[in-house]
Amino acid sequence: MKLNDKQISAVIALPSKDRYEHFIKVVADWQEAWGLYQDGWALAGTDDGVQVFPLWPAKEYAQLCAENEWVGHEPRAIPLSELTGELLPRLKKDGVLPGVFYTPSNKGVTPSVEELKDAIDAELSNY
Repeated sequence: MKLNDKQISAVIALPSKDRYEHFIKVVADWQEAWGLYQDGWALAGTDDGVQVFPLWPAKEYAQLCAENEWVGHEPRAIPLSELTGELLPRLKKDGVLPGVFYTPSNKGVTPSVEELKDAIDAELSNY
């Protein structure tokens, strides 16, 4: 599905908590999340130094964040089965937090791996 500029602007303007809820619904519906990739996945960090793996619900949102330290990174889809079955368990093992729905001016939400997986599973149970 292609997003229009008005949709993108409206969702980007939402508070972090609302963007997180939007992320959960869209990822469950579209069966994919998005990251930024260039010779490896883009990573960020919390203020106290914990590594964060940024995730977005659509290519267009990820593309907006391909600036500053992520210049040259390209959006790459992560199928939902890979997100929940491989990536999230790897993040947990490595002590990396998921970073949900960064924007160019906001770091988004950093739930625990379990919180994110539980939220996705709960949304999927509605289908």
